[in-house]
Amino acid sequence: MIDISNKVTLITGGSRGIGAACAELFAKAGSDIAITYKSNEYAAKKVKNKIESLGRKCIIEKCEISSYSDVKNSVKNIIEYFGKIDILVNNAGIWTYGEIGNMDVLTWQETINTNLNSVFYFCNEIVPYMKKQKYGRIINISSTAGQRGEAYHSHYAASKGAVISFTKSLSTELAKDNILVNCVAPGWVDTDMCNEVFSDKNYKEEIRKGIPIGRIPLAEDIAGPVLFLASDLAKNITGEILNVNGGSVLCG
Repeated sequence: MIDISNKVTLITGGSRGIGAACAELFAKAGSDIAITYKSNEYAAKKVKNKIESLGRKCIIEKCEISSYSDVKNSVKNIIEYFGKIDILVNNAGIWTYGEIGNMDVLTWQETINTNLNSVFYFCNEIVPYMKKQKYGRIINISSTAGQRGEAYHSHYAASKGAVISFTKSLSTELAKDNILVNCVAPGWVDTDMCNEVFSDKNYKEEIRKGIPIGRIPLAEDIAGPVLFLASDLAKNITGEILNVNGGSVLCG
């Protein structure tokens, strides 16, 4: 039912985790794909090969997303290759520990630059193209931490809370241009971002038990809702924060 044929989707942080799962699912739905990656070219090429095996075109861009000049260059390359960008998934991000009072300023700045500033950079560069074609779908990946806060991760929660406010602001600003802007807010997800904390099997089991549906989602479980928001099934939805957390955090 979901068909995004003849569309071009850019996914930041598309070489692993949620980004890679989105790239594969969007390709299966008919979209050509562009992904950015920071350093793991091997992983990015694996995603590219998978996309191409599904019969879709794919370009990979090495990009330091906290650098506006890097973002501008990557967007330029993707536009030159495909001629357009229809769908933007701002997925790339980091999650690090930071106790207030002992947090290094660079830790705070790195998180804000990566998780928040990059979302602005990509939107600021791509929205003019979407306006010209009178079509666009932007899906920003936030977090339940951005809604309720998260002790010892205040920098992460602040960045993701700002992404939610940014999403709501753009949704009304861009609606007249047929550009829909929404947000997916996962809770715990079993990806390599959580490998370190999930290495404690007892703690991982505690987390699982604390989720009402009784399972920690995989990256593929997040990719589905992202694809939904990019599809015509969601053509009357904008400014929405779609929680994907198994019922563990009930907020809008």
